[in-house]
Amino acid sequence: MGDLVDINAPVEQEGTKAIVRNWLKRIGESVKSGDPLVELETDKVTQEVPAPADGVLKEILMENGDNATPGAVLGRIGSRVAGIDQPASPAPAATVETSSAPRQVSHFSPAVRRAAEEYGIDPATVPGTGRDGRVTRADMDRAFAAKAEQFEAAAEAKASEPPAAPAPRAVSADTGAVLRSRKIPHSGMRTAIAMHMLQSVTSAPHVTAVFEADFSAIMRHREQHKAKLSSEGVTLSYTAYIVSACVAAMRAVPEVNSRWHDDALEVFDDINIGVGTALGDKGLIVPVIHQAQHLSLAGIAARLQELTARARSNALTSADVRGGTFTISNHGVSGSLLAAPIIINQPQSAILGVGKLEKRVVVREIDDVDTIQIRPMAYVSLTIDHRALDGHQTNTWLTHFVQTLENWTQ
Repeated sequence: MGDLVDINAPVEQEGTKAIVRNWLKRIGESVKSGDPLVELETDKVTQEVPAPADGVLKEILMENGDNATPGAVLGRIGSRVAGIDQPASPAPAATVETSSAPRQVSHFSPAVRRAAEEYGIDPATVPGTGRDGRVTRADMDRAFAAKAEQFEAAAEAKASEPPAAPAPRAVSADTGAVLRSRKIPHSGMRTAIAMHMLQSVTSAPHVTAVFEADFSAIMRHREQHKAKLSSEGVTLSYTAYIVSACVAAMRAVPEVNSRWHDDALEVFDDINIGVGTALGDKGLIVPVIHQAQHLSLAGIAARLQELTARARSNALTSADVRGGTFTISNHGVSGSLLAAPIIINQPQSAILGVGKLEKRVVVREIDDVDTIQIRPMAYVSLTIDHRALDGHQTNTWLTHFVQTLENWTQ
């Protein structure tokens, strides 16, 4: 028998952990070196693991929903001579059957046990399509879908019957109120984000300073230049100005572009700015504009446009979200004026929050006379890791950031 070749999870991955999401090949199928075999999902990206060699997929060691640590063996490839070079038979229809000899739940994978708890289905009653008849997360998902179809069919039949007396509802023992609820299983991305956020607030003391910024100057500049950039296929967004102003503030206070270590503060020469991008109900991802200190405003706008489009089409690579040294949370686009504290994207030392841009009445001195004016204003906040930075550095950074926006030259 030929040697087996391990299929390993990437040693370097971007995110707190990786979860096996979907096998693209089945046991017995032929593969060529470089063919995508399995998808792994972190809190930041979904990436494909390619086949390390030609051969036949011989073993699947991690099923959908299993946690894959860096370098973990996901499966194995055998030679065509030694392996089974025939397509696997189609999976049997998902049905829930009663087994005469139930298997112990502890023998199932963590993903299957979680599905059993979420779906209320005994995995011992589900036919397995995995290796040696093993029940996989996909088997549990199919069984749940079949169960749901049965419920829907029963509901439709029930709807055609005369109405019956209402069934008693669950009542809270404390208040007597009727309790109605439903559980929505967490996605891998949501679980990973939750763990990352918890780790950040438990390891770093968060402190937030708030300034406000007048966007009049950059609004005038944008009106004068957006048409030219648009003719080149680039959208000039306010976020591009914010990224550029961050670069200017980093030059004044480079310690903000840093990482805390127990024995030293690591200050980075490259300013790699991540911009939080909402993915609807799926969560949030942070693509990174690398070496922003070398980019013009137009270059930042172009790079930002490209990354945002790829983020929303699930086309980011691990390189696109790796190596960030600072993060921007533009939470105002969804309507909030202020969010504090915005949780730091560890292991960074700070995160900028930008609130909703709105017209406000402000007092401005013109020719030594106080005047009341209407200006486009936004609250901006800097949340810091107080181990790495102090209030003076925080306020100095915000001062330079706001001055850059308000004094934008033509």
